[in-house]
Amino acid sequence: MTMAYGSHRKLICASLTALVLIYGTSLASKLLAQVAGGTITGTVTDSSGRVIANAHIAITNLATGVVRATTSNDEGLYTAPNLLPGTYDVKFTAQGFKSELRKEIELTVGATLTLDLTMQIGTITEKVEVSGEAPAVQLTTSDINAVVDATTVRELPLNGRSWTDLATLQPGVNAIQTQPSFAQGTDRGNRGFGQQLTISGARPQQNNYRLDGVSLNDYANGAPGSVLGGNLGVDAIQEFSVLTSNYSAEYGKTSGGVVNAITRSGTNAWHGSAYEFIRNSHLDAKNYFDDPTLPIPPFRRNQFGGALGGPIVKNHTFFFTDYEGVRQSTGITSVTTVPSAAARNGNLCSAPDTGGCIPFSVSVDPAAEAYLTFYHLPQHPLPLSDGDIGIFTFPGQQVVNENFVTARVDHKFSDSDSLFGTYMFDRTPYSSPDGLDNVEFDTLTSRQIFAVEETHMFSPSLANSIRFGYNHESVNNNQSLKAINPDAARTDLGVGGTAFAGRAAAQVLVGGLTDFTGGVGGSPTYFYHWNSFQLYDDAFLSKGTHSMRFGFAAERMALNVLADTDPNGIWNFDTLQDFLMNNPTKFQGGIASTLSPRNLRQTIYGLYLQDDWRFRPNLTLNLGLRYEMSTIARETSGKLSNLPDLSSATPHLGNPFISNPTLKNFEPRVGFAWDPFRNGKTAVRGGVGLFDVLPLPYQLVLLVTQATPFFSYTVVKSPGPGTFFSGLTDFPANKLRATFVDPHPKRNYVMQWNLNVQQQLTPSLASMVAYVGSRGIHQPFRVDEANLVIPTLTPAGYVWPFDSSGSPLDPINTNFGSIRGMFYEGHSYYNALETQLAKRMSHGFQMQGTFTWGKSMDTSSATVAGDSFGNSISSLHWFDLRLSRGLSDFDVGRTFVLNGTWEAPTPKALPASARWALGGWELGLILTASDGVPFTPSWGTGSDPSNTNSGDDWAFPNRLGGPGCKTLTNPGNPTHYIKTECFAVPTAPNMAFWQAKCDPKPPSVGDLVAFPLCFNLRGNAGRNILIGPGLTEMDFSIFKNNYIPRISEKFNMQFRAEIFNILNHPNFAPPATPNNTDIFDGTGTLSPVAGLLTKTTTTARQIQFAIKVMF
Repeated sequence: MTMAYGSHRKLICASLTALVLIYGTSLASKLLAQVAGGTITGTVTDSSGRVIANAHIAITNLATGVVRATTSNDEGLYTAPNLLPGTYDVKFTAQGFKSELRKEIELTVGATLTLDLTMQIGTITEKVEVSGEAPAVQLTTSDINAVVDATTVRELPLNGRSWTDLATLQPGVNAIQTQPSFAQGTDRGNRGFGQQLTISGARPQQNNYRLDGVSLNDYANGAPGSVLGGNLGVDAIQEFSVLTSNYSAEYGKTSGGVVNAITRSGTNAWHGSAYEFIRNSHLDAKNYFDDPTLPIPPFRRNQFGGALGGPIVKNHTFFFTDYEGVRQSTGITSVTTVPSAAARNGNLCSAPDTGGCIPFSVSVDPAAEAYLTFYHLPQHPLPLSDGDIGIFTFPGQQVVNENFVTARVDHKFSDSDSLFGTYMFDRTPYSSPDGLDNVEFDTLTSRQIFAVEETHMFSPSLANSIRFGYNHESVNNNQSLKAINPDAARTDLGVGGTAFAGRAAAQVLVGGLTDFTGGVGGSPTYFYHWNSFQLYDDAFLSKGTHSMRFGFAAERMALNVLADTDPNGIWNFDTLQDFLMNNPTKFQGGIASTLSPRNLRQTIYGLYLQDDWRFRPNLTLNLGLRYEMSTIARETSGKLSNLPDLSSATPHLGNPFISNPTLKNFEPRVGFAWDPFRNGKTAVRGGVGLFDVLPLPYQLVLLVTQATPFFSYTVVKSPGPGTFFSGLTDFPANKLRATFVDPHPKRNYVMQWNLNVQQQLTPSLASMVAYVGSRGIHQPFRVDEANLVIPTLTPAGYVWPFDSSGSPLDPINTNFGSIRGMFYEGHSYYNALETQLAKRMSHGFQMQGTFTWGKSMDTSSATVAGDSFGNSISSLHWFDLRLSRGLSDFDVGRTFVLNGTWEAPTPKALPASARWALGGWELGLILTASDGVPFTPSWGTGSDPSNTNSGDDWAFPNRLGGPGCKTLTNPGNPTHYIKTECFAVPTAPNMAFWQAKCDPKPPSVGDLVAFPLCFNLRGNAGRNILIGPGLTEMDFSIFKNNYIPRISEKFNMQFRAEIFNILNHPNFAPPATPNNTDIFDGTGTLSPVAGLLTKTTTTARQIQFAIKVMF
């Protein structure tokens, strides 16, 4: 008898859930949870191995003098939860045994540190002191996590001084290489400004970022960050951990990874720093795309600040505060493709793929001539082109002023009661030119974080922490209010009419040319105001051999958004010739008079139970169950619109618009940690768990809030020759845009699993080898156009048919011009080998090397169309997701990262002056080498050139075989990165079609004829079959520490030099999608810009100097 996969999965989930529920019931109602701090736990035994009950353990924080006292239970087990990360002395005393002191034990954020002790018979007055490090392997937990400690955070070369960037030092963690640049304000801002990460194959919006136990995720549920993309406060972060697989049940609101940080606190000793970091373009190398005949674009950056911490009342109350400011003016090289001087006069060439030019002329329409003012004349021709298009390069100036403040206060009421509070503020205005230097874009981000937590020890075996958090973000994204080119402010170049009266020039998208993003006010502008109110209660109970944690979480989310979408309109043209002749393929735009704010409200509730059961002295079982559900987002005024199905003529209006898929979100999580040799040096660990993807506001905010009748966005396909730019005045109801979000979404979740071995090689050196996997089920994905002509599947592939007159068939729903869709049918798969070799600080040297070899595949990588990734395709074949299965947009096959710091020893046998000159030197290094990310070949500017599928679905060319086409790219060739000779326009020479109209349906009259150039046949090229350029970068630092004991022993004036990309290796970004991934234009002619690389993912070599005073 066989059983389907789904039945197996249901049986496994039910069994795990039942197992954990039985356990939770047997332990009564005494539960608890892990918070931002760490835990020290262990078993106390005598020399014969028998447990010692009622042993007294005093755990002293060496920085603050705060003591946590506990006792061992009848099983000899003790646990001290929620300790501030830092250095501790742990003292053990028991009647009839010598007292034992373990000195200088390092506890890291969120860690469970196992400190077992064998006591010797004697008197309490007899003392045994041992100075040593904590175990280098994890003996009681099954998750895969790594800690970025204080030395790493503050001493490694860090471009931009954003501490979250260091998460990529860990195996399985990659930054999104194709995240839109800050100059692309709308695309970047709509998915959040922070540096997005993929962790063990998860989407960036599936991670959770925590600071002092409070979720930092922004309005897009992405990585937090200012408009610069980073998180300042390097001197305010104590350390952070990155959990990448199978973490325990106390972690919610995530199905990817967790970045868990904790701020620095004050101590009994005054400590602080003051610093300034300086960069200047005179010290830098030119970017690969900088014009070699011109000076390097100017770059000025000053990053300065100071931190101070100390006691308010010694041993009881402490404070720490940090300020950091950035003043930056940057020249960013933009490489644009523009019409040549000849093309502006209508003199064009054909057949560029032959290497020659067949000249012909067209009459330039006055409307197109008026818009040519927005394209600069090229400085040099485009390689491998026919001369119609050239390249113009300019250094756009970006200006940023950022101010960041953090403050923290800790207070100890008693040995059993403590409190802390944290506040963070960050404000960043930003301005830069658009991609063609016509208008200035202005963006402002403002963030505030507040956390307060109280921890109470009711007894040595029972503790509780209650925490309140507030996360606020306000973003004015991409306002284009100032004209650089005076013509960008002219309203006589606007679409006009009642709908677009008084607006400036529209956006223009031409195949082969850099997009013109419109005149003043033409680019989409979004205003986001995000408030998250969070409440957590976590408890801890040790009973026998069980360390139990349980808790409750609630988060109330309020997202207010004003989305001024394409207020000047957008015109699409397949080719430059179409543009010059005023033959647009589509017009779309938002009618500003229908614009009004939307205010979404939603709540998350979570409960969990976690039991770490020491089943054997060398075997711990991690058994957890989480229940997490969310309400459905509601709009306070009921201004939501959603079609009940794709063919509906009337949308459903108001709340709620979908059913709730989260009501059964029980998430069992099971793991084990085994010490096979019972020596604390080897750990065999593994686990499996379930993690839900919640339907949060970011998935829906730009869908159901931006649909007719509450917002009018018109879409006119095939508007006809001569309609650009003011030839459309009537926008009837059947040209407006609607939204379809599956009204009955399935539960969407991710299953994670891992099996790993950790081995301590020396007291400070350990290795890890892990297999990590996951599978995503019913993942959400959005398509920009769901209202398609559904094609017919033939032996040659999918074909979009014509009717008998040769016209395209009607789409699914003729009542609307366009329908954006959200479906819950995506799937993902991740499998990886993750390895690590890490050496903790000893003898002035620490290092970490990681290697990840994995593959991430899915049917869609971005929850909200292509906004997250520059290499995404914006509309998938939703009717058959087999066609969209491929490598994830963020897949990186192999990644190697090496980092380390070395404090050179100071020679002692030399005179003082020589010791000063030769001593105090410190080196730092980060080396990253990785494969590139995939991208998709396309044709016809990303649309079907025959327009039989409404011009919005993605068109794929045919992939050809042959010896030269085993690989499809030319590495190191930025002008011809794609092997265009390995692709062809899809044809069906062996098929019969009705009346030469590419209709495979049986004919009613006439004869079947062969039609060898059927342009509406879907090509055989798949999604993400091309791999972009790889990345190699080495950042290096050299510091000179100058201690001045006459001031104090720890007073240090440090001089720093940091060199980013010291090898000056150009790391090319993949070709821009779709402009440079279109192999052919809409006529089937080879595109002159196919495979053209125009950007780098990293800077050229840059040098930063700094002086930092520390005490």
